[in-house]
Amino acid sequence: MTSDFDNPVQPAAAMDNPEVAQAVRQLRAETALSQHRFAKLVGKPQSTITRIEAGTMNVSVKVLRDIAAATGKELSVQFVTPHTPE
Repeated sequence: MTSDFDNPVQPAAAMDNPEVAQAVRQLRAETALSQHRFAKLVGKPQSTITRIEAGTMNVSVKVLRDIAAATGKELSVQFVTPHTPE
């Protein structure tokens, strides 16, 4: 049986929210939970977690706050200067 940690991730170009997807995947990895158990923990459908982690969902700040609160974290939003190639 394969874990959903082993599933390939869409290329960044196909993702709407790659940074959010990566952050939520990392948070779930820290909890060592399957998507199903993580979804139950945060009170969201597994399909929502799947779409967030795939980067295909335009997830709201409220949903991210809910995920953070359920996992004992705080949500932090930053505006940063983009890296430019030299």
